[in-house]
Amino acid sequence: MMSTNKILFAICFFNLFFVSSQQILPEVERARVIDEILADKFDHLLPDLMDQADIDMWVVISREYNEDPVLRTMLPATWLNARRRTILLFYRDKAKKTIEKLAVARYNVGDNIESAWDKEKEPNQWKRLVQLIEERNPNKIGLNFSKDHNIADGLDKTDYDEFLQNLPKKHHKKVVSAEQLAVRWIETRTAREMVIYNQLVDITHDIIQEAFSEKVITPGITTTTEVEWWMRQKVTDLGLETWFHPTVDVQRSSEELVGHLYSFSGRPDDMVILPGDLLHCDFGINYLRLNTDCQELAYVLKPEEKQAPKFLVDGLKDGNRVQDFLTSNMVKGRTGNEILAKSLQEAKAAGLRPSIYTHPLGLYGHSAGTTIGMWDSQGGVMKDDGENYPLNPNTVYAIELNTTVTIPEWKRDIRIMLEEAGFYGEEGFRYVNGRQTELLLIPRVQSHQGN
Repeated sequence: MMSTNKILFAICFFNLFFVSSQQILPEVERARVIDEILADKFDHLLPDLMDQADIDMWVVISREYNEDPVLRTMLPATWLNARRRTILLFYRDKAKKTIEKLAVARYNVGDNIESAWDKEKEPNQWKRLVQLIEERNPNKIGLNFSKDHNIADGLDKTDYDEFLQNLPKKHHKKVVSAEQLAVRWIETRTAREMVIYNQLVDITHDIIQEAFSEKVITPGITTTTEVEWWMRQKVTDLGLETWFHPTVDVQRSSEELVGHLYSFSGRPDDMVILPGDLLHCDFGINYLRLNTDCQELAYVLKPEEKQAPKFLVDGLKDGNRVQDFLTSNMVKGRTGNEILAKSLQEAKAAGLRPSIYTHPLGLYGHSAGTTIGMWDSQGGVMKDDGENYPLNPNTVYAIELNTTVTIPEWKRDIRIMLEEAGFYGEEGFRYVNGRQTELLLIPRVQSHQGN
């Protein structure tokens, strides 16, 4: 028989590594999965992306602790940072259907990128880089500088200046911005990543459902801040990370609707949660180099209630309708501003009061890709925010939006705020792991039978 200590350890292990039916891998298995995905992307995704961007050589340069956002996504699982100055060179020979993955570094960068610098033979790192360039004589040399996309603008001025100083003048005209290639690398999800993404969102939903339950919240005692820290601690206990601090806020009948910033930075701390409150959270996790971002709603039942008031149920349906207007307008090739304008127009024509601020989601929480509105830019984002970048297939978005609803019973307006991960593929749009269509109830309603 197992000892009491062993039984307790087994229970703790189960609670630590499992949320619902999803297994959370130990670090060594995470590393294996990350590196396998990287190998697949380098060998099968990157060549196509370089062809689409019409760039046959991509040079990515970073120094330790000042990593280019793109380079961070290319490092093997055991590299938590670049080392000294790390230079990656990718050369695509479309005619031969080959791609070279080289590192102008003292050692291989994991199993995918081979070292191409012997310091004993050529002490100068920049000269070795130039040798590799001249041997291949590319048509274009892509560097990560960009006005429109922050994630594609990771090359710092020092490295840019030194690169040009060492590059022979005859090659200078070949140097171009790799922003389109960088964004496509960041935004494009593989089939295997999408299988994993479903699990990430499921874990995210499960944590929210537990946070918004009687297991965590005792009305009249528990505060919003306590729920936020419970969520943060839950993620840590599971061996995961958050990419932003969770937020929980309250809308109730005795208070007026305030601005958008209230949910993010203007809300009061330590609000005691009471019966009749409409709760809202904003929460996301990071796992296997992917990120989630989710907002859901819960209602705190009054003692005499068995379900949420109809006006709140109908409010959530209005929020789902705004989601439908948005996702139906997600069409390949449309820019974020075009999708935004059409969605807002249709939602307003249906009598709704929408606000849409959907962003790319993936290797970063606020990732690279087309931006579909911002909460303070409902007329569309400016050109330097990537206005003209199109919607591409095999990309993920945080379908983030709200609609304002008048509640006569409360004599005020409320805001139905929702956010769910959605995938846009060749066959159109789908939610990664469903969406909220019913309010979470605190406490959960259970039927009790007795003699």
